[in-house]
Amino acid sequence: MSVRVLVADDHPAYRAGLRLMLETTDGVDVVGEADTGARAVALAAETYPDVVVMDLRMPDLDGIEATRRLLRETPDTGVVVLTMLEDDESVFAAMRAGARGYLLKDAEQDDIVRAIRAVAAGDALFGPSVARRVMDHFASGGGTAPAAFPALTEREREVLRLIAAGKGNAAIAHDLMVSLKTVRNHVSNIFAKLQVADRATAIVKAREAGFGDAPSRTTG
Repeated sequence: MSVRVLVADDHPAYRAGLRLMLETTDGVDVVGEADTGARAVALAAETYPDVVVMDLRMPDLDGIEATRRLLRETPDTGVVVLTMLEDDESVFAAMRAGARGYLLKDAEQDDIVRAIRAVAAGDALFGPSVARRVMDHFASGGGTAPAAFPALTEREREVLRLIAAGKGNAAIAHDLMVSLKTVRNHVSNIFAKLQVADRATAIVKAREAGFGDAPSRTTG
């Protein structure tokens, strides 16, 4: 199946060029384009794309907040940031908002397509210069670190905290006032993004990152 992509960028010429490039790529289907962050959120809710290619500097709503709201409303959508900004604050803010790809606008066509396909498959992919910046940031003992598990959406992080606290799917559904099916979908996405095969391994990873408290005793 083709990867359904929504393009969000406020520069008409760049947006048109990006759309043309993607439309001529096998296995990619452009389902819409947005010139503002608010429009990107609205269109994503209408078209349910697999991936949104998101600029950061846009009117009405910047790409960071647009990513956050978009993933809250359409959690199965992945976001690839495509921007001129490569400073620590922008990179880490995008990761915390839930973006799973981050490339600069001088990226090659193959790199952009590779990132879109990786994110559509549930993986995360960052451009070489961005990856180096993140590594340098930690190597130098830089400022605030990004949140643990940046690929997770806010809702998935909330579910993971409850998993780490020892709660089952039914209890999580009750706490969050959502259906059991919704919780199961979130859990499946979390396992894929954390690259774990079972709940026990997910709990170990989550607690190592500071999620949840070990229960004082085990109940039957």
